[in-house]
Amino acid sequence: MKAIIRTRYGSPDVLELAEVETPAPKDDEVLIRVHAASVNAADWHLLTADIPLIRLMGEGFIRPRVRILGADVAGRVEKVGGGVKALKPGDDVFGDLAGCGWGAFAEYACAREDVLALKPAGVTFEEAAAVPLAAVTALQGLRDTGRIRPGQRAAIYGASGGVGTFAVQIAKSLGAEVTAVCSSKNLETARRIGADHVIDYTREDFATGGRRYHLILACNGSHPIRYYTRALEPGGIYVMSGGSASQIFQAIILGPVVSRKGVREVRALSASSNPKDLATVKELLEAGAIKPVIDRRFPLSQAAEAFLYLGEGHARWKVVMTI
Repeated sequence: MKAIIRTRYGSPDVLELAEVETPAPKDDEVLIRVHAASVNAADWHLLTADIPLIRLMGEGFIRPRVRILGADVAGRVEKVGGGVKALKPGDDVFGDLAGCGWGAFAEYACAREDVLALKPAGVTFEEAAAVPLAAVTALQGLRDTGRIRPGQRAAIYGASGGVGTFAVQIAKSLGAEVTAVCSSKNLETARRIGADHVIDYTREDFATGGRRYHLILACNGSHPIRYYTRALEPGGIYVMSGGSASQIFQAIILGPVVSRKGVREVRALSASSNPKDLATVKELLEAGAIKPVIDRRFPLSQAAEAFLYLGEGHARWKVVMTI
């Protein structure tokens, strides 16, 4: 089968389209014929090791442990292991492979059945591939880490990114009054996906605009923590999802200090693949409460270009690879 492989950390130039052996499913796994995958910030961090913790958290200090990247996957089940109960050949599925070896940037991939869900009939493979990691991250950031409740005011900073677009929609589904913060070229899309208010950060400083929020979810936010916390209501929560190494360090070190004062809370989101949350996201998809917004599509052979497009900050919404 064809796959995008890498043998060292580095820029997208280290990615190579190669012929590799088709994997065989283990007892609790299925073999998926991949139709689409999406590129996430997590893939970029694993590719480049731009966050030093990547090398220290079991991903390989000198050389990367994972040869084939790609967490989000959508495709059709080709084979099933002997212990698989819920899926069968011919089922259309989608899911997040980050917890079972990655590998979506290939013609075939193996996955445990518990990280997959049946693809809703009205959703394309490309749309389904855009959902798992970003939507589950948004759900966990809002509901679990941010503890958002109906009627509260939520600001999504970076509302045009993969996590941000889902966060706007999921926050609305959870009953929040949602303010989307993004650039001027993305304001109309933010309105279209359900934002009650929009702020163009290139023209307006949302933190000093007078409005206060019960929850601020910053998706790869570019400001220091204090910039966001001054826009919080007393008792409000700031949640950081993604960001630079320095921002992650700030959240880990300064977050507990700020939170101990009891006025506002600062939390770093550590999202994880979760079958129940994937099922929740599937229900939201089926109900039409969330809809993926796809920016660009790349064929598998242009994986390096897809990574560059994402990593250099050109991407709005989701970047998808068709396979």
